[in-house]
Amino acid sequence: MYNTAKEIIDTCKEKNCHIYDLVLDEEMKRSKKSEAEVRAHLDEIIKVMTDSALENLNKKNTTRFQMTDGFAQMCNKYQENEEPIIGKFLMKTMAMAFSTSEVNDAMGKVVAAPTAGSSGIMPATIVAAKEKYDLDNEVIQNGLLTSIAIGQIIAKYATFAGAEGGCQAECGSASAMAASALVSMLGGTPEQALHAASITLVNILGLVCDPIAGLVQYPCTFRNASGVINAFISADMALAGVTSLVPFDEVTQAMGEVGRAMHESLRETGIGGLAGTKTGKRIRREFLEK
Repeated sequence: MYNTAKEIIDTCKEKNCHIYDLVLDEEMKRSKKSEAEVRAHLDEIIKVMTDSALENLNKKNTTRFQMTDGFAQMCNKYQENEEPIIGKFLMKTMAMAFSTSEVNDAMGKVVAAPTAGSSGIMPATIVAAKEKYDLDNEVIQNGLLTSIAIGQIIAKYATFAGAEGGCQAECGSASAMAASALVSMLGGTPEQALHAASITLVNILGLVCDPIAGLVQYPCTFRNASGVINAFISADMALAGVTSLVPFDEVTQAMGEVGRAMHESLRETGIGGLAGTKTGKRIRREFLEK
């Protein structure tokens, strides 16, 4: 495991390789599995992600408090029949993020990458990119491997848990991982992948975790949709040559510090923020009384 963005970049230059090559080598050594076995497991992950991203595009889930009912279907239908402000591609991408969130709400099968609460971001990213650019599975596998390196640095210096670091640690981390995967899948350099991840976290730094009644539904589902857009715009900026002044490992350390500084009411306790509104408190009472 590498500790800094500079270490990753220097090693990639020294070995004339990509970030996904480093992660693949590390995983093969750790798991004692062959490259074919590792990639076969990644294919299983891709299958679950794809299924969840597509499952609710044309159907509506029903939840007790109507927090997420039919958002995927609404967004997908809208992009099919209208010309969205952000364009059909990004609108459908958000619909895919909503879809996985709704599958998770219904206790369906999702990939927690890195958490169940942020599980809509990576699937929407890879499925949308695959459809738009006709990517093959090996390219997508390499994107996931690249995202693992980003996740490893986040795990070292910060956290994935909303209860420890707010939603920046959940949807922020997922978005950073997704942005790096996008850059990799579209042929970007290791430096660009790390810049994309940095920009993504900068965009979401300080975001609190305030789920109503402690349920991973509202506002989490919206943050999955906006998180995937964050990943795409950050990847585009990095591919255009935009750079982050602060290296990714330092951005991650800053995220950890910000998370620790947050008041406990804003860290997945279901007390502050949106959870503390009149409506949030009413739903919490009804949920606990059931």
